[in-house]
Amino acid sequence: MRALTAAVLCSLVAVPALADTRGFDVRDLVTLERVSDPQVSPDGTLLVYAVRETDLENNKGVNSLWLRRLDRRDDEAVRLTPAGESWSSARFAGDGRLYAVSGKSGSAQVWRLPLDGSEAEQVTSYPLGIGAYGLSRDGRRIAVSMDMFLDCADIACTVQRNEARASEKASGHVYDSLFVRHWDTWKDGTRSQLFVADIGRDGKAGTPVWVSKGLNGDTPSKPFGGDGDFTFSADGSSVFFVLRDVDAALEPLSTNLDIWQAPVDGSRRPVNLTDDNDASDSTPVVSPDGRTLAYLAMSRPKYEADRQRILLRDLASGETRELAADWDRSAGSLAFSPDGKTLYVTADELGQHRLFAIDIAKGTVRALNDVGYVGAVAVGARDLVYVYDDLTTPADLFRMDLQGGNVQPLTQLNRERLQDVAFGAYEQFSFYGANDATVYGHVVKPWNYEQGKRYPVAFIIHGGPQGSMGNHWHYRWNPQTYTGAGFAAVFIDFHGSTGYGQAFTDAIRTDWGGKPLVDLQKGLATALAKYDWLDGDKVCALGASYGGYMINWIAGNWPDAFQCLVNHSGIFDARTMYYATEELWFDEWEHGGRPYYETPEVYEQFNPANHVAKWRVPMLVVHGDLDFRVPLEQGISTFTALQRKGIPSRFLRFPDENHWILKPANSILWHDTVNAWLTQWLVEKPAR
Repeated sequence: MRALTAAVLCSLVAVPALADTRGFDVRDLVTLERVSDPQVSPDGTLLVYAVRETDLENNKGVNSLWLRRLDRRDDEAVRLTPAGESWSSARFAGDGRLYAVSGKSGSAQVWRLPLDGSEAEQVTSYPLGIGAYGLSRDGRRIAVSMDMFLDCADIACTVQRNEARASEKASGHVYDSLFVRHWDTWKDGTRSQLFVADIGRDGKAGTPVWVSKGLNGDTPSKPFGGDGDFTFSADGSSVFFVLRDVDAALEPLSTNLDIWQAPVDGSRRPVNLTDDNDASDSTPVVSPDGRTLAYLAMSRPKYEADRQRILLRDLASGETRELAADWDRSAGSLAFSPDGKTLYVTADELGQHRLFAIDIAKGTVRALNDVGYVGAVAVGARDLVYVYDDLTTPADLFRMDLQGGNVQPLTQLNRERLQDVAFGAYEQFSFYGANDATVYGHVVKPWNYEQGKRYPVAFIIHGGPQGSMGNHWHYRWNPQTYTGAGFAAVFIDFHGSTGYGQAFTDAIRTDWGGKPLVDLQKGLATALAKYDWLDGDKVCALGASYGGYMINWIAGNWPDAFQCLVNHSGIFDARTMYYATEELWFDEWEHGGRPYYETPEVYEQFNPANHVAKWRVPMLVVHGDLDFRVPLEQGISTFTALQRKGIPSRFLRFPDENHWILKPANSILWHDTVNAWLTQWLVEKPAR
């Protein structure tokens, strides 16, 4: 893919704006077609992928499935699913048959999709909706997840209890332990559990066997788990799955996901293959010969951003070894090559998200691309098909050979839609940040940049905090929505960011307002000195989650640099945050490993609420009612402090959104409100 840098990116990186071009805006963003989930047939000749289109009238996205031949260079993709219907999770079985999930029968069920475009055939018809599914290699068995009450003996019991609850007039729920809510959902007492069924000659799934029964946890894990949390053994006789089996009272304190193995007939209780590790184990993948289980493992309990090591388990002997142990990167995904000699791995790397090939025998790591963001990867018999994007390129599909050469684009979904759009050109820079460490950042020009002019700056601070804002096309925090409005954009991967070695990521622990603030200060100063077209007198800082926390911290500790602030879902008070958030493992780890009541001084050291007396910069506050990660009251508290002090401020509340703003109409309102705030304080410049 190194050729992609020269051959493809040159045509995609922004060019000077012409008279008939315009800037990119949120209406472009929400209506882009979004490609995802490429799947290659076992013989390597067919590609199926999902495309999300936006239904503005109904304020939602609709997924369709598309088919393209890989053995014909100029083959045109054809739609497999009817327009207006939403389909997802297309998967090939070993016999070449294609399956997918649809809710057309009234609940999410698995269907078989004929490749000739004829009518889909329903495979599962269970009384509970399917959460995720997977197929055995021979296509004779299917694993599905369904939400069950653990004290029920069967699916019928869960159905009856759900019906009884729906008919009750009283609305109260009694809780005896945490979680009471998670991410954006109040807990109802059910758990996502795994079942396996045979697929008969008629193509119908038979009676499901509850293979995870007896374990107190969710598989897939919630809230973000999927079918990557389980897989069949090569012979289809057992299934490997990820589940955290802990006492309910300990669940909010534990990252101890384990990998379990269970027989598909339910004849034995599942066996914990990773019982010796109290940290996270995830992403089980079986080698082509069926002898090896590859998976990702962390080392430190309660730390969700620990380095994800690659482990290989010999399924016959149980012996486990780490692959590429000296590679100081955190793996994000795993896939075997067809011959089983290579693992393809994605990982953050210096502001990019790259694809790597790791030799299983030698442990050597080789990058297959230089720049940009490689998302989902599908391994075919002769090719890799993957999703690629960067700061000026919405996601599209590309292919390369198994060695990383012969890169070819497979889709250009938004070419016509964006033909009159000029994107802001970007550049990566570096500087010496806190402790004189090398820190990286990016700068993006306005779409209509003209030499000799100076432009107001959107200074964007990423969340996580263990994440990266680099060379990536983002569908929520996209710098081009600001540069398309005439602003420049600057963003820094401060201490705590990923892709710069685990020590750099770890450095933010107990230091949320320390080294990261120094990095941001030095990074902005470097950008203003290096790029004379940035107007240092017109800068607005924006951030979400940890970035929103940093906005509140900046308000009391670095106010002189900014004319305005934008805080989305940011923490206001460390004490109330601890007692209201759900995943306590995160808050405790970040503050030294102990609860607030044992070490309040650690939480209070960088608590924005303690510095409100120094606040004076105008701030826009945004929050969603369904945000249980950083609860709504944090945003209300921020707005209350601003209003009580008489600081110009505005509060944008979304009653139907969580930590993220996802609905198309809400995204438009969010961006319009934010850009209007920037315009008010950076362009119109009212008296403060």
